[in-house]
Amino acid sequence: MPFSKLGLCDPIVQAIEELGYTTPTPVQKQAIPIILSGKDLIATAQTGTGKTAAFVLPLLSLFNKERTLRGKRIRALILTPTRELAVQVAANVTEYSKHLNLSSMAVYGGVDSEPQKQRLIEGIDILVATPGRLLDLAHQRALHFDELEVLVLDEADRMVDMGFADDIKKIIERLPADRQNLLFSATVNNGVRIFADHFSASKMGRRAVEISISPEDTTAPSIDQWLITVDKDTKSALLSHLINEQKWDQALIFIEKKHAAAKLVAQLAKRGIEADAIHGDRSQAMREKILADFKSGKLKYLVATGVAARGLDIGELSRVVNYDLPFKPEEYIHRIGRTGRAGATGEAISFVAMGDFKNLCAIESRLNHVINRKEIEGFPVRKVVPVSILNYVRKSNR
Repeated sequence: MPFSKLGLCDPIVQAIEELGYTTPTPVQKQAIPIILSGKDLIATAQTGTGKTAAFVLPLLSLFNKERTLRGKRIRALILTPTRELAVQVAANVTEYSKHLNLSSMAVYGGVDSEPQKQRLIEGIDILVATPGRLLDLAHQRALHFDELEVLVLDEADRMVDMGFADDIKKIIERLPADRQNLLFSATVNNGVRIFADHFSASKMGRRAVEISISPEDTTAPSIDQWLITVDKDTKSALLSHLINEQKWDQALIFIEKKHAAAKLVAQLAKRGIEADAIHGDRSQAMREKILADFKSGKLKYLVATGVAARGLDIGELSRVVNYDLPFKPEEYIHRIGRTGRAGATGEAISFVAMGDFKNLCAIESRLNHVINRKEIEGFPVRKVVPVSILNYVRKSNR
């Protein structure tokens, strides 16, 4: 089924055809008609399945009509958990609306708020925002919500994980009850379900339509997942070896701690490998520059803490490396979802040390399969990682 059959307006169809979109993904095929009908929607789909277009395209199509926008007002609010995702979603809105007379922008922390406030004075059709900066602007009366028509919660589970639940509740309390609510998430946990209940309350008990495109614990089949068991003190040498010997063209490398990210970049530099890092302590301007260099291919190796686990849309990103194995299985799924997007092939490599065994078992239990192990010549392991237990159940939470 082509996009033209989903009910989208002609300027939208023209824009996405020019971008090379031919066939809607399953989440787009199901979500777009529901949103165009004006119904509330809760959509669950794994990372990399085209969720952003699934809500942006019908939203733009609904707004393709003449309307006078009052100052400091917005028609649609898209909430995202990270600055990077806000920037990416706003860029998608701009691409998809190139043939429409609609205004859009992103607001987020880490940069001067004054230019954002100035742009809001004339009113904005579609505002993409992180929760903290949005509340700051609302407290300063830089924008008002009385004309809001649509609320979108993007990556809702990530917002819960990052502790934004209270901020989102405060935002929802400020919004008109008569609005369309859209929630998109890779998983639906108890925190996300609370948001869904808020939606129902705003519509006097009317339940949102719920769709689930794939089980929340699966990863895209186009991702080749494998792991290497390794001792902690040989990780950086192993990474350098793989980059050089396998001639990696590009890699997004996830690491747990900010100081460790800077240390790894320095270790790679000593071996003649140019890399850079993004994490919470780097300025927004620096993060945007580094991400731009990575997307353009100027920077081949990017070391990132969890701040970049979502919101990065690199296109055909070749591989993701879990230099540090994440504690939560959901985080593993979100990280490797940066590659193998929208049907493209990708590779996900994980470094697993003896201390990661319980985390590995939890991840493989969630995936319902054992991740293929490979041995790299020249890197014998002193502390052997046991054979995985697929039905392992973690006894305590950390």
